[in-house]
Amino acid sequence: MAQSLHSFDEITFKQFVLFIKSHHQQLEENLCIYLNQDDTLSHEEQKIVGSLLDSFLLFFVTFNIEESEDEFETHVVVWLKSQLSLLSIKSFNLFRLIFEKALITLMIQIKYNRSTSILMCLLSIYSQLIYHFNEWVNEDMTVVHSKSFHDNTKLQSLDRLNKLLIRSSRVHEFAHILKKCEEFFSYKRCVFYAYIPWSNQVYGVIGAELPKVQSMKGQLSSRETTIFNAQKAIFLKDPKGYVKDEHIELFNLSSVIFVPIVNKQQVFGWLTFDQLGEGFDCSKEELDFLEEVGNRLGLYLSRSGESTSGSSNLHLTERESEILDLLAEGYDNKKMGEILYLSEHTVRDYISSLMTKLKAKNRTQVVAYAFRYGILK
Repeated sequence: MAQSLHSFDEITFKQFVLFIKSHHQQLEENLCIYLNQDDTLSHEEQKIVGSLLDSFLLFFVTFNIEESEDEFETHVVVWLKSQLSLLSIKSFNLFRLIFEKALITLMIQIKYNRSTSILMCLLSIYSQLIYHFNEWVNEDMTVVHSKSFHDNTKLQSLDRLNKLLIRSSRVHEFAHILKKCEEFFSYKRCVFYAYIPWSNQVYGVIGAELPKVQSMKGQLSSRETTIFNAQKAIFLKDPKGYVKDEHIELFNLSSVIFVPIVNKQQVFGWLTFDQLGEGFDCSKEELDFLEEVGNRLGLYLSRSGESTSGSSNLHLTERESEILDLLAEGYDNKKMGEILYLSEHTVRDYISSLMTKLKAKNRTQVVAYAFRYGILK
């Protein structure tokens, strides 16, 4: 009897990852089919479960198989924590069920002869997810008795932010607002990264040690895009694998929270909150609270853009507009000169003119303010 229970060949996590990588396109199609077939889900629930499925699949597709087997569980836990704001008991169960059905269907479609081994490995991964998910559920239960105190403290912090936003009216005051957010919400560092949707790029704009912050720029990776497109607050207990190693070292990052600044589906960018290299934990309640902070800051930026409508109606010459577009795409002066048949010196002059008109201190702020003022869409 014992022999029949173990009559399949066990596979390693690396072999499982390789299988997913090899068949991810068909698996993705199956996931979409099963998700869309479930008519019991509301539109919002379908969006949440879809985000979990996309992110989980991308986790395997982008996983570095050179990592040791021992590190796999760590990465699984990091992934799960990055999805904390999306997770509920219902979404957690549905995401696992749909992924399992899609995987079984895939193995039937390709007539795979080691389907039991693949399925058992998936169940082993699920065991890790369930264990850590239940840990967080239990942690939430233990703090129920102090919830009213925490709620009152959070409401007071939010009220202080509201009063500050009411008194402020210009986008140039945003740096001061973010500094006060550190104080209001008990984090040692808050940094703002502006998002440029058409090039899928982020730029460091505001934060302590400004030269370091403004050195942070570039395109989001496919893994980052999938995670951030959910427009939910994200907690990374360990940012390794999601944030470049050089950036972790530059900022001495340990645990970090990413909060989207959104208004009416427009993503202005993300805030990061951290404790200057000190590790910390974060509850789903805290993520939901910081999401609300991000929403209010998004409303403020929208309002600031409207109140500075004169700025959005600034007259830019055709050449300045071309330079601005290329600047937003991330081109350097030399490349812009080649595209527009201009010298680098002339390109610098146009950028200086844009900085003057937009009252920006550098080229990064030129792009950020152009989006805020509605010049770039």
